[in-house]
Amino acid sequence: MKIFVYLDESGSIHKNSPTKYFAVGGYFTFAKDKNKVTSKYKKINKKMKEEKSISLDKEIKSYDMSDDEKINIFNEIQDIDTFYGTVKVFDKNQMRKEVVESNIFFNYAVKLIFKDCIISLMNLNQISENIEFIISIDNRNIRVGDLNNLETYLKTEFCLSNFDFKVTYYDSAFNYGIQLADLIVNTFYNSYKNRKIVERVLPSLKGKNFRVSLFPGRKIKGRIEKIEYNINENN
Repeated sequence: MKIFVYLDESGSIHKNSPTKYFAVGGYFTFAKDKNKVTSKYKKINKKMKEEKSISLDKEIKSYDMSDDEKINIFNEIQDIDTFYGTVKVFDKNQMRKEVVESNIFFNYAVKLIFKDCIISLMNLNQISENIEFIISIDNRNIRVGDLNNLETYLKTEFCLSNFDFKVTYYDSAFNYGIQLADLIVNTFYNSYKNRKIVERVLPSLKGKNFRVSLFPGRKIKGRIEKIEYNINENN
């Protein structure tokens, strides 16, 4: 079976950055709903650009959206059957050592996303087949020499499980899944950085569709119930 994962980041993990938090996240969905999620977001995105007289080939970042626009997007997408938002937030003040190599730490952050926010929601007793995670990530902060590192790292970290990983990097300006991931991770990042920024948006989010984990520790907000797997969800 295939599970499609879209990831982006908010804040900065770099040692010289004054930001208190760093977050990696986005969403995952089963094969049957992959195109439904992105096509619905694309339709909303196009309408926003037309209303704002923005060129269709220009990317709208989450910080360019109004609260009402964000709420509308979440209301339209969060009830799609197998849509699950997933975010790992890092409290940098609690980390005893500074991060020297940000790309290495990003790989570690993605591993924790899978461990604490994705795989932990899967009812693996219902799934006998291999699981292939198809991961799409924004390429703006990745050096050319690091492009294959994450895929190799994840395969090594989960070598005892029946998981496989395929990582592809995209320019987010041309990938609506990553643009939606940007909105999700930025919303929850801001909920820790300065809750007032998203205080109107947060009440519209349904706990059943989102899982957020804080580092250090494994404090969880949102969904804790296992996802009931239906064999038709991979069609």
